[in-house]
Amino acid sequence: MKFVSPKIDYAFKKIFGSAQSQDILISFLNAIIYGGEKIIQSLTIVNPFNPGQVISLKDTYLDVKAVLVDGSLVMIEMQVAWMAAFNKRVAYNLAKAYANQLEKGENYPRLNPAIAVTITDFILFKETENVVNKFVFKEEDKNFECLDKEWRLIFVELPKFKKSLSELDSLSDKWIYFLKDASRLDEIPENLGEVSEIKKALNIANQINMTAEELDMLDRRGMMLQDEIGRISYAEKKGELRLIMRLIKKRFGEIPEAIISQIENLSVEDLDNLGEDFLDFNSLEDLLSWLQER
Repeated sequence: MKFVSPKIDYAFKKIFGSAQSQDILISFLNAIIYGGEKIIQSLTIVNPFNPGQVISLKDTYLDVKAVLVDGSLVMIEMQVAWMAAFNKRVAYNLAKAYANQLEKGENYPRLNPAIAVTITDFILFKETENVVNKFVFKEEDKNFECLDKEWRLIFVELPKFKKSLSELDSLSDKWIYFLKDASRLDEIPENLGEVSEIKKALNIANQINMTAEELDMLDRRGMMLQDEIGRISYAEKKGELRLIMRLIKKRFGEIPEAIISQIENLSVEDLDNLGEDFLDFNSLEDLLSWLQER
């Protein structure tokens, strides 16, 4: 068996947003939002999966929208690469979905709670090791809740999840493992297959069950996403590099070409670290020593 990655937008929508995916989405949302408790019993998927809608990376096609039985709105999104103003976009999408429930002239009591579940393939919150982080409005000093959880923001950061297949305990562990590592599997593991909804999701993700047209679309979408990730990473590194070079020149004057070359070859992560450690340097010799340790 060979499984497609749920991180690819086409696969993500097919798995979680198809007309037959209600049970899959219910299990996933109960795992992530409610810690595995069976709070959500039924839901309706808004604008179910339609392969013909996938056109370009500019489409917001990674979104899956559902309405719960109590009227609450849930927006689920997979984001594989950081983008400028990402946090603002998440907040805007939640606010827009919440406000769009009302037609002009309708009353506020008709508004239902809105939840945004955002899955990222990059780290958002360096201040915590938690894979899943949940936010509601709270008073700044006393920390009590406001707005009765009308808006909830829930983030799942895949790079923070380090558990192996044998270490999976909870339903949320199993769903997060599926999202992160399904494409590395060559069969349906017993501890994943015992969850019927995950087994069904893996069967949908199984390439043998896909048409030639679907596999071609997945290949093209996967390549486009990788190109986009590369473009964003390059732009991010280029911007950090310019800033760090300006700071070093301002403090130490002209920089030897050998040091410039070493700095240009640093990874984005090392450039971040250099930006933090730079304030501790007293001379170019300190910078050179730091570079030699990399």
